Amino acid sequence: MEYRLFGDTYVIRLDRGEEILSSLAAFCRKENVSLAAIEALGAADHAVIGLYNVGQRQYRKHTFDGPMEITSLLGTITEKEGEPYFHLHINLCREDMSVIGGHLNECRISATCEMVVRKLDGAVGRRLDSEVGLNLFTFPSP
Repeated sequence: MEYRLFGDTYVIRLDRGEEILSSLAAFCRKENVSLAAIEALGAADHAVIGLYNVGQRQYRKHTFDGPMEITSLLGTITEKEGEPYFHLHINLCREDMSVIGGHLNECRISATCEMVVRKLDGAVGRRLDSEVGLNLFTFPSP
């Protein structure tokens, strides 16, 4: 990983073999990023993505291997219990030009990933909402 800061925005390059979530976690700890928005694109050869069925309160993961283009990666960085918390969704284009997408659990870069992380002032936490079954934003009192 290599990156530069421009104002409130980091421009990041991930390299072949790096995993997105673990690389982002190390970056957030090093740069003290606790609230941010993320955009990225690139190429991957392994991904685990999922979908949460609210009605069934069930999360299903699927693993995909092979050449894939990251056509879109969007999300947020917040904190939960003092640790970086990522809510990222990804779209991946496979060799047959079909596109798959969902919540990102794991993604290994095959060539490069170009990422923009816009750091935001303030703090937003996460708490488990028992009705929905997901970790939702929590906002500090003004």
